[in-house]
Amino acid sequence: MNLFQSMSVYVKVVETGSMTAAALQCEMSTTMVGNHLRALEQRLGVQLLQRTTRRQRLTEFGTVYYQRCLEVLGLVQDSERLAEQTLDEPRGLLRITAPLTFGVERLAPALSEFSLQYPQVRMDVVLTNSRPDLLESGLDVAFRLGHFEQSNLIARPLIDYTLTVCASPDYVARRGMPLTPEDLQQHDCLSFAYPAGDDWQSVEKRWRLSGPDGEIMVDVSGPMLMNTSAGLHQAARTGMGIVMLPDALVEQDLRDGKLVTVMPDYQPPSRPLHLLYAQDRYRLPKLRRFVEFAMRTWGKS
Repeated sequence: MNLFQSMSVYVKVVETGSMTAAALQCEMSTTMVGNHLRALEQRLGVQLLQRTTRRQRLTEFGTVYYQRCLEVLGLVQDSERLAEQTLDEPRGLLRITAPLTFGVERLAPALSEFSLQYPQVRMDVVLTNSRPDLLESGLDVAFRLGHFEQSNLIARPLIDYTLTVCASPDYVARRGMPLTPEDLQQHDCLSFAYPAGDDWQSVEKRWRLSGPDGEIMVDVSGPMLMNTSAGLHQAARTGMGIVMLPDALVEQDLRDGKLVTVMPDYQPPSRPLHLLYAQDRYRLPKLRRFVEFAMRTWGKS
């Protein structure tokens, strides 16, 4: 068996805590993971793991060998990056993370163009509203909404993430069109359930709008609170209530007349959007070209 692959499998077994979890991450069967571990132990002549039906535990040598595997695999990756930099041709795996709605509505459609320009780059895209740590998660680049405190990363400003208050024509015909933020208190409003710790969690049931007389905070209520923009979008289309949703999600429905803008003179807040990456990885052609592509596509003019 390939020694470097066996070492990589061993590292995953240690980090995930089980052969089953390691098999999922390595995209191989649990039997094959076991074969790699046995091959390593036979090659070394030393047991790496003490395994029972319920748990596994590193031997003393297994702990030392795990650290050496990390060093060796890190050197191999550094050598591959050096070769990639020398060639200056974007290639290899690029790991990207982005917020769910932006990723589906903005990023995914644009990636086909990037892929056509750089066919040797394979992309692993993680769409999540959580904020994974780039360095710990092995990610190359992140689109990040809101404020952040990772001073060890480069942050490039992108166009703001904007919202629109809207409803279906059926809802407006049935309940009337609100003209001011205060009118929303007499309407069914569908709100997004922000996760704990999000800097917008406080606006779940209080909407902040800016109008001719400045900023207004209004308490809203309605039949549903939901933690996905896509679900709120579908509920609004069926006439369930008024929503405040990202423009990326509703702009086509607004053009098609499936949704209508509510109170156009009062604007919802926008959120800053940044592109984050580590400075030392920017030397990699695959990341450098993607950053250039993202800035052309979504960068502030």
